[in-house]
Amino acid sequence: MEIYQLRTFVTVAQQGHLTQAAELLHLSQPAVTAQIKALEEEVGMPLFERTTGGVRLTRAGQELLPQAHAILAAARDILNHARNLKGQLAGKVEVGISLTPDILKMGPWVARLTEKYPLMDLRLRHGVTGDILNLVRKKELDAGFYLGKNPYVNVHTVKLTDLPLCVVLPNGWAERIDLKNPKELGKLPWIGVSQFSSLSKITAELWRELNISPKKSTECDHLDAMMELVVHGVGMALVREDDAQAFAAAGKLTVVPGVRKLAALQFAFPADRVGDPILEALLQELVAVWQLDAAVMKESVLKPSRRQGLPIVGLACWSAVSIRC
Repeated sequence: MEIYQLRTFVTVAQQGHLTQAAELLHLSQPAVTAQIKALEEEVGMPLFERTTGGVRLTRAGQELLPQAHAILAAARDILNHARNLKGQLAGKVEVGISLTPDILKMGPWVARLTEKYPLMDLRLRHGVTGDILNLVRKKELDAGFYLGKNPYVNVHTVKLTDLPLCVVLPNGWAERIDLKNPKELGKLPWIGVSQFSSLSKITAELWRELNISPKKSTECDHLDAMMELVVHGVGMALVREDDAQAFAAAGKLTVVPGVRKLAALQFAFPADRVGDPILEALLQELVAVWQLDAAVMKESVLKPSRRQGLPIVGLACWSAVSIRC
């Protein structure tokens, strides 16, 4: 029995689908099937049974899954402890960023990291939040900032704050409807959001709450651009409340009263990276910058941070576009 076979077993159990598990493991589906078959032959019983939508654990598989988790966790602990014994934190780490640097407190966070860990190559990759979470799930990113709910069992998140959102409309549009009746908002065109942005799901959730299905005038995943489109009469939109209030104070648009959403701003990372020294360093500085409750952080990542910081070199930023959501 090999560690890689147990990792495949756990991944298939989490995904309930051989093809999806193969994607996450960066293997072909036949390779995943062969590993599961070999493990089943070794334990002498089937671990999965096929369903119309994929596979599910047999009773034996359900019994063995917690032990597989424990063995993989023990193996990670050995590797992490060995890295700690080296006494230096080094290596490349890629972090996905979205929204604006001020919201993420990117400046002070990166400054603390570059000061404390001079041997790590930290790279910041900008993109849409939905893409970032998916890349974290596929382990193409080591971690990332995400706005909204996390649907993946193989991704852990630490909540940083709740970001207030509100609805804005172009000046003069308020006279077209009764703003006291939220359902009236469905009579006006809205600026749609790319399906790859988590803001799209938050907007759709708001529409369900208001029981509206408005027409989309256009689609955009750039927050500054959305504000400009509202200002120029293209449509309504769900945007950051602080930006909306500033634009409203300047007389550029109108904020819809009484309609507000809170979106969780979270730091996401692969679940099997818990205890990794590099991840712990990232989390340690997030605690300091965001002034997070250490007990809440410990509960979120399942383990307290064990090491004290040593600093980082080679900071690179791949951000080619600003302010996407």
